[in-house]
Amino acid sequence: MTAHERYERLARQVQADARVPALSVAIHRADRPLWTFTVGTDVDERSQLRIGSVTKTFTAVLVMQCRDDGLLELDDPISRHLPVKAHGDLTVGRMLSHLSGLQREPFGDVWDTMQAPDVDTLLDQLDRAERVLPPGQRFHYSNLAIALLGHLAGGLRGGTWEEVLRERILDPLGLDDTVVTPSRPVVGYQVDAWSDYAHPEPPDDFGAVGPAAQLWSTAADLAKWAAFLADPKAVDPAETVLAAATVEEMRAPRAVTEDVLWARGLGLGLILQPQQGAERIVHVGHDGAMPGFLAGAYGRVGGAGTPGAFGAAALGSSGTAGEVIDLAHQLLAAAVEADPADITPWVPAPPPPQRYRSVLGRWWGEGFEYVFSWHNGTLQARAADQPANRPPAVFAPVDGQPDVFRTVSGRETGELLRLTRDADGTVERLHWATYRFTRGQETFDRYRF
Repeated sequence: MTAHERYERLARQVQADARVPALSVAIHRADRPLWTFTVGTDVDERSQLRIGSVTKTFTAVLVMQCRDDGLLELDDPISRHLPVKAHGDLTVGRMLSHLSGLQREPFGDVWDTMQAPDVDTLLDQLDRAERVLPPGQRFHYSNLAIALLGHLAGGLRGGTWEEVLRERILDPLGLDDTVVTPSRPVVGYQVDAWSDYAHPEPPDDFGAVGPAAQLWSTAADLAKWAAFLADPKAVDPAETVLAAATVEEMRAPRAVTEDVLWARGLGLGLILQPQQGAERIVHVGHDGAMPGFLAGAYGRVGGAGTPGAFGAAALGSSGTAGEVIDLAHQLLAAAVEADPADITPWVPAPPPPQRYRSVLGRWWGEGFEYVFSWHNGTLQARAADQPANRPPAVFAPVDGQPDVFRTVSGRETGELLRLTRDADGTVERLHWATYRFTRGQETFDRYRF
């Protein structure tokens, strides 16, 4: 069975077992052509399905663009940027990570009436929405919070959320089939639990809550978007949409979704789903649900065999087939197993700078041994017994201070590394995050073994 046949079989199995009227899937990776597949009725690769809360990832990127451009800070209260009658002290960062404590939906029974408010009504009724938890206490999912952030981002750019989304994300990345109003929509269904009847769900517009769940898309567009969230530099080399470092910041966990089972986390608007096993792998993206539709779009970060710009998406026209969401994760795993990335040959590199050669080798700190090395043009460090699949600490020189480095990733990120030299210029000791490192094992009172 070829890799593509394996992916197709996975999709066909989900469509048949979960009874999905229309299913569209795609795998995006830098080293292979885009793979797409559809199965079911009235669907092809250009058909648009609702993606529900995957929309939140786009809104999150708009907010982070504003932050990077100096228009806001994550610790800013929303009242600084959006005229609100209540909850103005909630911060942008907490709202983005579902830590605001704000109730899930706008005021009113929107899922009964299927009438979403417009922007003016959303803001006018905000004083009738509750804080169901104290801010920062724990994860509580809120469409209302993300909707407010979408309108905040639009206002800071002088447009609507939809206008800014098209201008600043969709057009630059060529996501032409990702839209607020579809031109080639698939019908969504509720499939009867006790028969094979599929009842079409009425089309609806999420109005002012659009930044949380309004978008329609194709599997191809969403797989590319998921790849961007996992490997932005490969998808957007010029960093036109967002700096790669900012996307990495968005992937840093800020909350867990359950108090006891820490199997899923939230970054800045992104779901983080670690994969079980010995390797350090996380899938980053989002699930989505709207009446008649379910979707999942995730990119894969880490792990042997993972190619660059690697993302998968699964979109289904059933509101009850949770297997559609899991299919995105299955496709990522199957692609690495059946068709792993090619192994890049090792090639010799130029020697490390003369100034830092005496740093390299084994050092002891806090009673433990570490290895400092030079790879990919950077100084790195790892514990001597650290598993190979755990990333090292990476250092960058501080401008104007040739013997001072900043830890830019890995252990002690943000902390300084200082080099101390003896009379002949050889580095004789280090201070990393203020802890003393020496060539031999020492106690804190400097007793040498």
